[in-house]
Amino acid sequence: MSKSRKLLSGNEAIALGAYHAGVRVATAYPGTPSTEILENMAAFKDLYAEWSTNEKVAMEVGLGASYAGVRTLVSMKHVGLNVAADPFMAAATTGVHGGLVVVSADDPGIHSSQGEQDNRHFARLGRVPMIEPADSQEAYDFMAAAYQISEKYDTPVLFRITTRVAHSKSVVEVDMDVLRAERSKFFHHHVEKYVMLPGHARLRVPHMHSRMEELTALAEKTPLNIIIEGDSRTGIVSSGVGYEYAREAFPGASFLKLGLIYPLPPKLIKRFADKVNKLFVVEELDPFLEENIKAMGIKIEGKQHIPRHGELNTGAVRHAAVKAEIIPPADAAVEVVATGNLPGRPPLLCAGCPHTGAFFVLSTIGKRGKVLDARGRSEKESGLIITGDIGCYTLATYPPLRAMDTTACMGASIGQAIGLVKAGVRSKVAAVIGDSTFMHSGITGIIDAVYNDAKITVIILDNGTTAMTGHQDHPGSGKSAQGVSTQKVDIVKIVEGAGVKNLQVVDSFDIKSVRSAIRSALDSEQLSVVIVRGRCAVTNKVRKNKRRVDQDACNDCGVCLMIGCQAIQKKDGRVYIEAGTCMGDACGICQQICPKKAIGTEGKAA
Repeated sequence: MSKSRKLLSGNEAIALGAYHAGVRVATAYPGTPSTEILENMAAFKDLYAEWSTNEKVAMEVGLGASYAGVRTLVSMKHVGLNVAADPFMAAATTGVHGGLVVVSADDPGIHSSQGEQDNRHFARLGRVPMIEPADSQEAYDFMAAAYQISEKYDTPVLFRITTRVAHSKSVVEVDMDVLRAERSKFFHHHVEKYVMLPGHARLRVPHMHSRMEELTALAEKTPLNIIIEGDSRTGIVSSGVGYEYAREAFPGASFLKLGLIYPLPPKLIKRFADKVNKLFVVEELDPFLEENIKAMGIKIEGKQHIPRHGELNTGAVRHAAVKAEIIPPADAAVEVVATGNLPGRPPLLCAGCPHTGAFFVLSTIGKRGKVLDARGRSEKESGLIITGDIGCYTLATYPPLRAMDTTACMGASIGQAIGLVKAGVRSKVAAVIGDSTFMHSGITGIIDAVYNDAKITVIILDNGTTAMTGHQDHPGSGKSAQGVSTQKVDIVKIVEGAGVKNLQVVDSFDIKSVRSAIRSALDSEQLSVVIVRGRCAVTNKVRKNKRRVDQDACNDCGVCLMIGCQAIQKKDGRVYIEAGTCMGDACGICQQICPKKAIGTEGKAA
């Protein structure tokens, strides 16, 4: 079999490995650090790939495809598995027909998420095997093994990666003449296996336990778990990217490298422990390996020296080794590369972002939040409470806009707003949500608001794309993941169909219209929805008539700086607009709000 060497990220390697393993259906919802998996799968035209409306639907579509006998890949970021947990647990119970691999991309260090969690616990919760690659080569190689395990043991397989493995690139040897076997596509009518009535589910539970016994026996002999002989004074147990850090920190130590990280191989671990004087575990986030190994009665150290949160690196592992008295302090020195005094860049919305106008209006409507007494206790509510959601618009939390008071998870803004008004707050409450997030999990919130007569304002920011994760299509864009034109789902009709009577649609770059619509919605005594619609600045390549400031007319009032546009700068006491960043006629918000009409084009004031 001929080989080729490719430079691949972990996500790219997973996609190629899944393709070579014969995957015919791939589903996902975009979320960093997992997004590129489906994007790469969608490039293959002899399979079906979709951006599902959310992770739960992605899991359900994947499970249905598996029941039809084809190999299926479902991918998502770590918090996405929370959304998909219900069908995932059902899959763990029913088992599969065609191989089903579920990629969970964890985000240690919270680079692009609302929280940090260790999804290895889902494997134990669902009693399913979990595989974790340490680099792009293993991301490619382990895919084939994952599908073999899935089908042989009648189980979905969790395939865990972390941000560093997902995005780091390394050279991968790939098979060039792989023949993707055509599998029969048919559904076995097996009611006791697939219909989870209580009586049927009770029959499946013993199967799940016996499956784990068989998988434990597999863990003892699989080549996914290997012992690397070295200095017998120190034995390191590790997996994933933690193994890479540990190899750099302890180049001469003995290693037990785990690729199948659940269930663990007790005999192999005991045999390895007997060969070394001191056993040490290197793992990111929770002491998952450590606690499972200790439960076997094996003495091992780890999290008393290694942080339980954030990303690891070689320096952190070396520091932990000093604390554990594994290496002397002199061996823990890490070279520090000076980066110089780089200027700071505050997190802001893009110049020309269609969300800017709505948040500017919200931030200037009135004082928001709680008025506190001297002890920090809330005395009263005043102004406006803005419940936010997950999307690039969450950046409106930062100054100068400061136009968001809560953000929890996808689709939560509407439900939280309902909860606030039902709790009796005296402030007006506005829920802000993006179009992709609305499709993901905001529709149920709107239905709840209608059904329970919640007098809130919902502002849907519609830019026609999933901007936060790189402009993936969604049901409202009219294009599939594979670039095929499809039926466009109309947000207006969804909102009207749910029963909302007070609905307005406005141009996001018309400040007067945005202000009027939001004010009237907030003043209304009924549930109100405002759809603020405008094209994402990143996708808009036309930049005509860049704005500039007439310095003679400008009185430095600072109103234009309140919108937080990256193009508007202040230097040496003077406000100016950076022409290379300004979106020109595609935006024009600064020109509309300038009280002195000092902003125009080609030196002309408005």
